[in-house]
Amino acid sequence: MNLIKKIKSYPRLGIVLLAFVAFIALGLPDGLLGVGWPSIRNSFSIPLDAIGMLLTASVAGYMASSFMSGLMLSRLGVGKVLALSCFLTGLALIGYTLVPQWWMMVLLGIVAGLGAGAIDAGLNTYVAAHFGEGLMQWLHASWGVGITIGPIIMTLGLSSLETWRFGYWIVGGFQIALAIGFTLTLPMWNQGHVQSPVHENAQPEKKLTDYQTPLSETLRKPCVWLSVLLFFLYVGAESSLGTWTYTLLTESRGVDKTLAGFFAGSYWFTFTIGRILAGLVAHRVGINKLVLGGLTGALLGAGLLIWNPAEIANVIAVGLIGISIAPIFPAMMSGTRIRVGDKYAANTIGLQMAATGFGTAVIPSTMGMLARHISLEVIPVYLLAVYVSLLGAYLLAIRPERSLSKGKVQPLAQIDPGK
Repeated sequence: MNLIKKIKSYPRLGIVLLAFVAFIALGLPDGLLGVGWPSIRNSFSIPLDAIGMLLTASVAGYMASSFMSGLMLSRLGVGKVLALSCFLTGLALIGYTLVPQWWMMVLLGIVAGLGAGAIDAGLNTYVAAHFGEGLMQWLHASWGVGITIGPIIMTLGLSSLETWRFGYWIVGGFQIALAIGFTLTLPMWNQGHVQSPVHENAQPEKKLTDYQTPLSETLRKPCVWLSVLLFFLYVGAESSLGTWTYTLLTESRGVDKTLAGFFAGSYWFTFTIGRILAGLVAHRVGINKLVLGGLTGALLGAGLLIWNPAEIANVIAVGLIGISIAPIFPAMMSGTRIRVGDKYAANTIGLQMAATGFGTAVIPSTMGMLARHISLEVIPVYLLAVYVSLLGAYLLAIRPERSLSKGKVQPLAQIDPGK
């Protein structure tokens, strides 16, 4: 009875929960591939490094749909974009299990990336338009839940059914079910849920998804490119830590493989915890303090990783970096409208999501090349340099805002699903 009253008191609760479930679904495929790859490559008789082909294909699709998300949202509306994207992703994931040739799976990777990019950009734009920074933190914590559950699903399929296809059947079916959920709730997504009182002769407040700003106009704004740079640097650093931690700790530092594997494997879980905690305080603390505080912790962690006074300092450093950077991405996403203005925010969010794919591909790869030709010890130094660059870029991005508000961030929408 209390639950029913609660739902009636918060009419937008269903939309919020559906958004959370969608981000869990977005993280699930990312968690499948790592565990399933040995079995997948055996099925297609391909070499170990062939995974790069699939990752490149999915990133290409992801970047393309993210880049065009502002246009799609203005033409189709959030609900239709999410429904179509989830259906597309679900078909691609199930298609992985049906194709007889490896090159066909790679092509389907492009399709899966197209769907994932549109879902990511669409939901980020919607939440930035209608909710506050706390909900954005929890939205991205949901992605952490998905990427944590994904390996469990794949492990279950491999151990019980001895097939990697089970994981993609489950997650693909879940995506299609989610597409149906978005379709059934189209009127709720498209009507714009913040019902503020509208006085006579007053124009209703426009949301980020209501603007139809040409992409070419958005691309001419320097503040937009600076905002895109933030996400390129951040996600590059985030993925680099997840990619190279285990190798650094075991092959260069001599850390026990079990201990190193535990901390490397629980990296995304640490992210989830960090974002849940950040969501509890985000509205009171504010966007700038979350980002600057997170970068301060990341710089300290990277410095400790370089110093390496003792074996235990390595795992402490990795943990400190993980918990510190967790709130940065969603906080910067919530602050997009402040940095570039409402008119350009929807297009900019799509460009930012495209930059995440580029950062994931470029920064960890260059870090690996430097490590190969110099030493694995270049990894924490490179990481520190990226965090310093990110700090400088962020301070530059918020400089106009600080000069106008004397360091105070103008509050976004109140985090109250009942209004």
